[in-house]
Order: sequence, then C-alpha cells, then structure tokens
Amino acid sequence: MVGEIAALDREARADDEAIEEAAQWLAGWEETHRAHQRRVEAAQEAATRAEQLGGRIEPAERRLEAARRRDRLAGQERQAREELLRAREGAAAARQNWLDLKEARLRGIAAELAAGLRAGEPCAVCGATEHPGPARPGAGHVDRTAEETALADSQRAEELREEAERTRNALREAHAGAEATAEGEDAAELDRTLAELRAAYAEARDAAADGHAAREALDRAEGEHARRTAQRQEAERRAAARTSRRETLARERAALLAELEQARGADATVAERAARLERQAGLLARAADAARGAEVAASRLKEADARLADAAYRAGFQTPEQAAEAVLPPDRQREARRRLDAWQTESAAAAAELSDPRVLAAAQAPPADPTAAQTTADAATRALREVSAADAAARTRCEDLDALSAQAVADARRLAPLRADHDRIARLASLAAGTSTDNERRMRLEAYVLAARLEQVAAAASARLRHMSSGRYTLVHSDARSGGRGRSGLGLHVIDAWTGSERDTATLSGGETFSASLALALGLADVVTDEAGGVRLDTLFIDEGFGSLDEQTLDEVMDVLDSLRERDRTVGIVSHVADLRRRIPAQLEVVKGREGSAVRHRTAAAH
Repeated sequence: MVGEIAALDREARADDEAIEEAAQWLAGWEETHRAHQRRVEAAQEAATRAEQLGGRIEPAERRLEAARRRDRLAGQERQAREELLRAREGAAAARQNWLDLKEARLRGIAAELAAGLRAGEPCAVCGATEHPGPARPGAGHVDRTAEETALADSQRAEELREEAERTRNALREAHAGAEATAEGEDAAELDRTLAELRAAYAEARDAAADGHAAREALDRAEGEHARRTAQRQEAERRAAARTSRRETLARERAALLAELEQARGADATVAERAARLERQAGLLARAADAARGAEVAASRLKEADARLADAAYRAGFQTPEQAAEAVLPPDRQREARRRLDAWQTESAAAAAELSDPRVLAAAQAPPADPTAAQTTADAATRALREVSAADAAARTRCEDLDALSAQAVADARRLAPLRADHDRIARLASLAAGTSTDNERRMRLEAYVLAARLEQVAAAASARLRHMSSGRYTLVHSDARSGGRGRSGLGLHVIDAWTGSERDTATLSGGETFSASLALALGLADVVTDEAGGVRLDTLFIDEGFGSLDEQTLDEVMDVLDSLRERDRTVGIVSHVADLRRRIPAQLEVVKGREGSAVRHRTAAAH
C-alpha cells in the first residue's frame, strides 16, 4: 500500500509537470497563432502584390521603349523640319524663278509669235497676210525652252519639297505615336519607375514564396496545440482518478493502523504482545484442567457458532454454510476489486465534475423544457441550413467573381494595345478634322491640301495683279485663324507695296476686289494648265465687274486680257460698260425686241 501511494505521488508529480508545461505552452498560443496567421496573410498579400506588379511591368517597359524612341525621333524630326524648310525655300525660289521667266516671256510673246510669221500666210492673231513690222526679240528675251527648263526645275524642287514633307510628316506621326504610348513621361523617370517596379516585384515574389512554409508552420502549430490540449486534459483526468484512489488508500491505511494499535495494546509492538500472550496462554493451559478446558472450549464453540450465524445473517445468508458457499474465488475477488477501483475512480471524477460551479449553477436552474428546446434546435438547424446555403452561394459567387476578375484583367491587357491604337488613330482623325488642341490653326486636312494649291494660285495670280495694279498689290496665302473659334488655312491677304503693310482682301475697294478676283481666276487657270500636263484652258468668260474700275485700272485689266488673247486664248466678257465697246474687236450684242431678244455679231470695224 505504501508503495502504491508512492507510485501515485510520482505519477502526480509527472502529471503536474506535464500540466504546467502544457499550461505554459498554451499561455502563449494566442500570440503564436496570430504570428503564424500574420505570416500567412503577409505571404498572400505579397502574392497578390506580385501579380499586380507583374501586370504593370510590361506596360511600363512599353512606355519606356516608346519614350526612348520618342527622344530619338524628336531629333530626327527637327532635322527633317530643317530639311523641309530648306526644300520649301528652294521650291519657292525655283517657282518664283519660273514665274519671273514666264512673265518675261509673256512680255516678249509678240517677238516669239513674229518668229513664226511667213510671207503670204495669215497671222494667227489678226489673220492678216502682210507683216510689215514684225516684233523683234529684245534684250533678255526668254524663249519657250528657258521657261520649260525653269518649270522642270520648279517641279523637281516641288517634288523634293513634297518628299521632305512626307518624311517630316512620317517622323511627326511616329513621334506622336511614341509620345502617346509614353504618355508624355520622361525616359529617365520611366526607367527609374520600371526599376522600382522590378525591385518591388522581386521583393513581393520572394515574400510570396514563404506562403507554403508559413501554412505548414501554422498547421504544425495547430496540431501541437491540439496535442498539448489533449495531453493536459488527460493529465487532469488521471489526477482526479488518483485523488480518489489516494483517499481510498488513506482510509484503508488508517483502518489498518487502528487495528494494529488495537492489536498491540500496551506493548511496544504486536510481536511483543503476541509473545507475552503466548506465555500467558502457556501458563493458563498448564493451570487449567481438562474439564475446565472442555467447558471453556464448549462455551467458545457455542459463542463462535453464534457469532458465525449472526455474521452470516448480517451478510444476507440464512446459514453459515450458505456464506461459505458464497465465498468468491481469488480471480473473481481481484475482478471485483478492479471494478470497485474503477467505480471509485469514476465516482471521484463525477464528484469533481459535480463540484464545478457551472454544474452547481445549472443544477439550481429551473427544469429544462424539452419541447421548447427542440423547437429552438429545429429553428437553429433551419437557420444553419439557410446560412450554409447562403455561404455556399457566396463562395460560388466569389469564385465566379475571381474568374470574371481574371478574365477582366486578361481582357484589359489584351485591349491595351488596341486602346493605344484607337487613341493614336483618334488623335490623327481629330488632328485631320481640325478639332485637336495640337492643331493650333484648327485647319482641316483638306484645307491643308487646298492651302498648298492656294499658295500656287496666289503666286500665279500675283504676277497678274501686280500688272493690273501697277505693281502695288501682291496676293499671299494666309493660314491665320479667322478669330474666335474659326478655322484657318484658306485665307488670302494682299501686300500693299505703297504702304508696306499686309492686310485682308476685304479691305480692297470694289475695283481692286474685281482685279484681285480676275487675277485669281487667271492664276487658277495657269495652275490647272500646269497640273493637267500642259492642257490649256483656251476659253475664259468674265461676267460683269468692269463697271467698278476707273479708267486707268480698266486699261491695265484690258492689257492683261489682251495678252491672254495674244496667246491663242479666247476671252469672253459679259458687261454693260459702254467704254468696252471700243476696246473689244469682236462682239455679240443682245438686243431686246417685242418678239424677244436677239443676238447680233459685230466687229470693231462695223461698230
């Protein structure tokens, strides 16, 4: 018994140490668990951040490459712009040289026509067969070959200008496209941004790589927590069982000690008392006689039988023989002892549970209502099912949203180049339509093309207008905006040689406006002739406008028209000005009559 108590004490100390160790470990579990959770969450956040950064690296690389290409193209565009400026100046100089030669040839066209006269053959201008005083070439005479050579030089210079302009435009478009892709950012700044993105991506990727190890560490920690919790509970259960067993052993030991104390009596030890009693018994035996011994023996036997019968009755047997028959064999006694010990252990554990304040408080509570509890349980079950269904639906929606998010990211990445192309084309369309802020003059593409032709028409018309205005006016193309939200590109100004100022054609007087309009019409005819490969406009009609001219201006206009007629062109004039009748050799007169209007052909001689 003493050995068993000592073994129980050793087990108690071991379990106490296990409980203390588990308690110490479990005391820091919440902080440990949060640390593992933070590690896992940090790895997940790093994985998400790495994916986001990875999606930003490729666009940043495209913008950096575009910025570098933009910087290269900027220098090439400046060089192309300088070459275009030189080509424009060369083309303008070549064209001006051609126009000057052409004007000089027109002034000396009479000598050129006279060179083709033959005696007895009619003149192509007047029809006469006699040529008494044909014109002779003067100093600096320009022939057809010189004019055509100058025209060829002008055309080559114009081709060089157009080629330079196409090159400049191609570089400008490429530069604008690179600028749009780079989104106006500096290449060095983009390079730094890309380096930062790559460094952040590498850092996030390394942090995300710890995710698997973090989850495994969390799983191991949770497993250790469950193991230590179960270990502590088991130790506590064993401690409760040992407490009950120790109490039982203590009671048995106390009973045995009491019996030993009673058996020892006044002697120091039980052995001493036994020796003494033996000695007394020997003396009594020798002193008693046989009769007395028999009487005593009979009396003792009777008493023993009575005690035996009484003990058997108290034990629930009718006779001592039945009690003897009921004695268990040793193995069954050991089984009964084992069951008793188990019952005592369970009883101790139940007593420990019943001593729990929460159990005592529950015992003081009113009796439970099974029906209400079942109703509450059913409602809770239904709510659990609904919540579970809602949770499953939410998880399904989350998965669908994750798939849609991934698809949206993929679509955004796929649409990024298309959006860039669309933006570039939209900017080009806006630029061509004249609505872009980059188009400072709000000039449409067709206006830009027509402006190039208008420059040619203005240059050709200026040669006529200078003659009509005695060298005072020169027409120039103007691409200035008309003010407010107006557009530009097809404006015309006149340079007044008398004042040295440039002004709008709207400031011209009526006669000056007519002269300018006539000069433009004749210049347009010249440009059309050149563009048509030499096919001339042989017939021109001018309707009204002469009445606003003074006599000097009318003379100058008629000189220009006469020069056209001398170049084998037919010029028709519709006018009511009487002074024109003496100046025009061949006339068609419309005469009103009662039966209607009639046309009469008249010549200068008939007039």
